[in-house]
Amino acid sequence: MAAKAQSTEVQQLLLNVEKLSQLKNILADMKKGYTVITKGYNAVKNVSKGNFSLHEVFLDGLMLVNPEIKKYRRVGDIISYQKDLVTEYKSAFNRFRASDNFSPQEIGYLGKVYKQLFDQSLNNLDELTTVITSSQLRMSDDERLRAIDRIVADTQDKLIFLRNFNQQTSILNLQRQKEKADIKATKQYYDLN
Repeated sequence: MAAKAQSTEVQQLLLNVEKLSQLKNILADMKKGYTVITKGYNAVKNVSKGNFSLHEVFLDGLMLVNPEIKKYRRVGDIISYQKDLVTEYKSAFNRFRASDNFSPQEIGYLGKVYKQLFDQSLNNLDELTTVITSSQLRMSDDERLRAIDRIVADTQDKLIFLRNFNQQTSILNLQRQKEKADIKATKQYYDLN
């Protein structure tokens, strides 16, 4: 019986050794699979980081302004239109105030129109400064040029409006001056003074 029990133990021991060997092979295969997955994951991770780095470099590049953008001739046009706007509105406003052909309320209205135009044109200058200054906006060169062209058009529209407004107000001023002269001439004719 002892021999039979010993034989059963030896068989069990051999079976355990075989199972242990199979488990060792399974563990080795699992380690190989883990290594393959880890390398694949790291490769994908590095590619995505590299891709993100490329995007980051691209986006950071959009924050910089190409020096040629600052030299764009339309930038000078905006400055010139702004200067003309200020010069023309101040000259016209002073002329209308000095003419004595407008009531204080009308002068107040003219002042409000000129102030609103001036404030809006200053907003255009602020926007221009933002567009041509690095680290302010993320824009491509093409987007910056389109923004500058839009600002030019808006500033030019304001200048055209100002000139039309001043022309209409000048006509009104001349009409009132003529009316005053006609009244004065009529009074002198009829010796009503």
